[in-house]
Amino acid sequence: MQKGKTADALVEYLQILDGDPQNDNVRQMAADLCLSLNKGAQAVKLLGELFERQVAATDATRASLTYKKLARYTNPTWEQKVRFGQLLEHSNKKLAIGTYENALEDLQRQGKKEEGLLVLRRIVSLDPSQANHLRVAELSAELGEHGMASQSFLQLAELTEASEGNAGQWFERAYTENPTDPKIAVAYGKSLLSRGEAGAAIFIFEPLVQSGDASLELRDLYAQALLSANRCLDSEPLIWQMFELNPARMHQVVNLIGKMIDSDLDLEAVTLARKLEAFQRRRGERRSFIATMQELLASHRPSADMLEFLAELFNASNRETDYAQALLKLFDLYCAKHDYQKAGECLDRAAEVDPYEPGHQKRLEALRGKIDDQRFNVIASRFTAVKKEEQTIKIEEPTLGAAALQDLMLQAEILVQYGMRSKAIERLQRIQELFPREEERNQDLQRLYISAGIEPQYAKSAAAAAAPAVAPATTPAAAGETAAAAAAAATAVATSAASHAADVSSLAKVAEITRKLYHQGNAEGVLKTAANEIGANWRTTRCIAALRKPGLPPSSVQEYHADGLIHASAASLVSLVETLQDLAVARGTVMIGDARNAPELIGVRGATEELQIESLLALPLTEGNDQIGVLILTQNTGRVWQATEVLVIRTLSDQVLIALNNAGLRRLVKNLSVTDEKSGLLKRASYLDLLQAETRRGLQQGTAVTILLMQFGRRSAMIKEYGEQSVTAVMEQIGQLFSANIRTNDLAFRYEATTVALVLGDTGEKEALLAVEKLKRLLGEVRFPGKDKGVEFSAGLAQAVMRQHFDPVDIVTEVANRADHALEQAVVQGPGKVVSQTPQFAATAAVA
Repeated sequence: MQKGKTADALVEYLQILDGDPQNDNVRQMAADLCLSLNKGAQAVKLLGELFERQVAATDATRASLTYKKLARYTNPTWEQKVRFGQLLEHSNKKLAIGTYENALEDLQRQGKKEEGLLVLRRIVSLDPSQANHLRVAELSAELGEHGMASQSFLQLAELTEASEGNAGQWFERAYTENPTDPKIAVAYGKSLLSRGEAGAAIFIFEPLVQSGDASLELRDLYAQALLSANRCLDSEPLIWQMFELNPARMHQVVNLIGKMIDSDLDLEAVTLARKLEAFQRRRGERRSFIATMQELLASHRPSADMLEFLAELFNASNRETDYAQALLKLFDLYCAKHDYQKAGECLDRAAEVDPYEPGHQKRLEALRGKIDDQRFNVIASRFTAVKKEEQTIKIEEPTLGAAALQDLMLQAEILVQYGMRSKAIERLQRIQELFPREEERNQDLQRLYISAGIEPQYAKSAAAAAAPAVAPATTPAAAGETAAAAAAAATAVATSAASHAADVSSLAKVAEITRKLYHQGNAEGVLKTAANEIGANWRTTRCIAALRKPGLPPSSVQEYHADGLIHASAASLVSLVETLQDLAVARGTVMIGDARNAPELIGVRGATEELQIESLLALPLTEGNDQIGVLILTQNTGRVWQATEVLVIRTLSDQVLIALNNAGLRRLVKNLSVTDEKSGLLKRASYLDLLQAETRRGLQQGTAVTILLMQFGRRSAMIKEYGEQSVTAVMEQIGQLFSANIRTNDLAFRYEATTVALVLGDTGEKEALLAVEKLKRLLGEVRFPGKDKGVEFSAGLAQAVMRQHFDPVDIVTEVANRADHALEQAVVQGPGKVVSQTPQFAATAAVA
């Protein structure tokens, strides 16, 4: 080299390589000499060998330099390009992809498709785009690589779906390449379902499901496909099987029942509903099941079979009002089908529950001449008894009873409270006429007379009444003057009566609406009843009752609207409630005659326009110093609210607060630690306190209260026969059944280890006996382990003696002792006996 003999040096280097082929330094220098001597072919060969060796030694840096030098003098082979691309994958992804693409072009020219597929897969690993996946999928399919092609088409479909494109064709190609892959079949079937092709989806899913090794997702999709194809009966076993594995799937069973109803499979729908009801009853969730069935029937076509089933549920759960309404819907349905025989049966059962329901007489007339006369007369006799009762009440007005007395006392108390003494005296005089000397027995009435500042004078009233009978005859002139005076007095009386007739009517509604409010078991029910009753009776366009603490959004809003209007939007109701409550807190009663131009309503102008409000009245719901909510009455015309109207509505707002407190107390009692977690029954420690609270409520509303004690055997004997664990489990099951099926206003207690106590509000002795029969049917499926015979019980019941002048504590003590004694007698008589014990001296059973 130093003497300039380059060719000789090259020969020497090549000889050295022959003797030492591992010497890369010599190979590098030999390649350089070849380049300087223009021996390109030999230089390329040496550089290629050097590149291969450097790649094998994982010397990426030197290999890259060698490849670049090689690429300047020749086009590297596709293998060299692939290896160079592999070197670049982690350092320069873009250049690596470009190198692979060059290698792929070489392979395509050479027709080497298998090697081209390998290069394409390297490209996809660096750039998994839809286009690259498609190239791999198409080439794999062409080469018969069905597994690889199906996976590539599947990945392409998923990418297309993620970008909200049409992936259906790629799912189909994937399934065509490999129809045995469950993952691909599921994906393709889902795609078909999303496009509404249920039949094709069933064709895809069916073989996989019938193979016996189907995943939960696959079975779920298969069931959905069957439902979409209206194959309800085929889908039922699958849906029920999945529901048993996971009860959270109950909505799928409910949807299937609805689908069966819409497909005219009423009997099958009822069978499935009964099956679901039994399952939910065992889990103690029967009440929620009934609510679900109500919602289901409301959203599907009327079904007589399903309504019969729902009526049966209501009847077994002591929900008389819902039971009667279901029967009336059945009546209308059977009449529409011209099945008047069944329509008559429904009307008969509905009349048995509530003969006073409006419209019964019209329904009866619809049956005239269409059913057997004897059957018609039996049904008509129920309403005849009602008519006679109403006539008796009208004829014997002086003996109206405790409810009428309470109504008059309540009206008088309201009038005294708000300073309307003259009208309060009118009510008290009416009480004197209908209930003479009642104040001698009723301390509350006596205090009311004192607060009004009057004293009943029965003797003077009698004398005054007798005076006209003994008055001497008058002269004709005097008679004329007397007649004129009488006419003038009559005119004055008529004018006075007309001026306050509306007031009397409004006040008379207070007691009726109050009773309805007190019957509600939760805050939503109270608010809804208040809005509906006040809005309907005062003929407002809308009435809104809301609970809200100042500064916070409303927690509950209930709206009444007149016929022909639609519900207001939630945003409008919330903004209106917040604004008017803040005004009511600051001002008290708010009356606005021109809502559109009122400056205080500028911030809710949109709401007033949406609700078509021209005038309004708003009253705060206040308890002490706490702001609870607001009551809003709106009109779509101008309206001036009379002072008496405002007075009565303010009185009702006070009753709303009392009803809310009662409902809250009931909910709190049932949710706090007084409830046994496993059975759902209230603990014995709260028995007397809650019985006393229920008694006070009954005294306020003039309703009955009955105690029912049910003993399922003596604890020691039962433990000896079945074991303590079995006895405990059965009693917990009974507790769950009772808790789930009693009415909202009823209370169930764990009285003793094998005894349950029920406090039945608004229930007399006769109704309590009916409740025992319903509970007996409910217990029909409860069994001790290994026994076929159902559980037996003895029951004792006692109705409380409710008198206004009795002390509630004494009432509770007396009725509790009487219920215990009734149960003792029932136990002595043997299992299955029910003993009702009436007080020996009803009038003096409890003394204040």
